Amino acid sequence: MTDPAAKPSNWNAPNVITGVRILATPFFLWMLLADHGQQGALRWAAAVFFVAAIATDAWDGHLARSRGLITDLGKLLDPIADKFLTGSALVGLSILGELPWWVTILVLVREVGITVHRLFEARSVVLAAAWTGKLKTVAQAVAIALALFPFPSLLGDWMHWVNGVAMSLAVLLTVVSGIDYVVNVIRMGAARRAAPNRDAA
Repeated sequence: MTDPAAKPSNWNAPNVITGVRILATPFFLWMLLADHGQQGALRWAAAVFFVAAIATDAWDGHLARSRGLITDLGKLLDPIADKFLTGSALVGLSILGELPWWVTILVLVREVGITVHRLFEARSVVLAAAWTGKLKTVAQAVAIALALFPFPSLLGDWMHWVNGVAMSLAVLLTVVSGIDYVVNVIRMGAARRAAPNRDAA
């Protein structure tokens, strides 16, 4: 008889999908840079690949929740996969001269800093992504997808304005969610320090 309280294996479908997404990201970056900003077939392929990879994030999350396959490893790998993919896209766009480097650096500093802290805290507690972090991820995905697809050449220069607004919103949410994360960590630390004092009272 299966123990209902048994933890799901780390080697489950959602975690495997997440791992494949991480391993495939360098291939996406190669396609983006190999196009040399010419808006050709490789650029379209890179954009489609990015959207498909982002879609698998929603898919593996649904699988994990619906089938009871949520694991601590999955909670760690999922945001790492997101950051690896979006970070690679931002770096690629900056290398091609299509995105200011300060935007890429600001986003990467926030993402890497919080990821490192999340991994450090994983020794004692796994910090799942907050709603602001999830909203930030969606905004980044939309803004990057718009920047990757050569829509201005198809629909007109007004798409540059749309891309700028979308990226600005993504950067704003990146900063706000970073601040929210820090505030929550401080609150959790204060609560942990207060708990022994209440027990001793």
